[in-house]
Amino acid sequence: MERSIFDLTQDELWDADVAARYDTPGEGMFAPEVLGPTVDRLAALAGDGRALELAVGTGRVAIPLAERGVAVTGLELSRAMIARLREKADERTLPVVHGDMATTRVDGEFRLVYLVFNTISNLLSQDAQVECFRNAAAHLEPGGRFVVELWVPQLRILPPGQHATVFAVEPGYVGVDTVDVVRQLVVSHHVRFGGDEGVRLGRSPHRYVWPAELDLMARLAGLELESRWADWDGAPFDEDSTSHVSVYRRP
Repeated sequence: MERSIFDLTQDELWDADVAARYDTPGEGMFAPEVLGPTVDRLAALAGDGRALELAVGTGRVAIPLAERGVAVTGLELSRAMIARLREKADERTLPVVHGDMATTRVDGEFRLVYLVFNTISNLLSQDAQVECFRNAAAHLEPGGRFVVELWVPQLRILPPGQHATVFAVEPGYVGVDTVDVVRQLVVSHHVRFGGDEGVRLGRSPHRYVWPAELDLMARLAGLELESRWADWDGAPFDEDSTSHVSVYRRP
């Protein structure tokens, strides 16, 4: 019997093939207008302190942040993603601990812990997401901050009885989300076509989280909401925002 995508391990979801295709230099989430404000904001929050990136991936944010002079450590569960990161930065430049962002402890305390690009949604239960907040809080020095970048569920565009939405239509790419509104689970289907490789389908499972639910998770971890923006440039967050950057502070 075929396994559900929700039963796959992170190493299976983020395997060598995905890691090899993950980086898109100068485009998408690697575009300067996306990456620049992200690094600027995190560098300001870190100041002269240490930073920890949960689910560091291939180092999209951590490497340029380290180049800004911030002492960054990464935590990553996928060995394939770590291997790709190591092609770009050595252990001295960017130490990486292999482990789960919800449970693995890294030595020392940090001024800043952060999760970018919807990564907390890779944890597929509320319990795991709560533990991630607790783990982040345990790494923070007093006054330190935990930053989460996450999309806002767009359920208003989902008509009654419909369980899928198209979230992107671009040359060579179509993105479709299938939604389980009872369990707050989403599977993102990424269809890429054109060129010599024909049609490729990639899928990723997520648990979506409302901002208010995140705030309660933070309270359970002993953190308090300090600020929330619609993006890394600091645009106001409002009812039409499709994502948010939330900053939680350890008292």
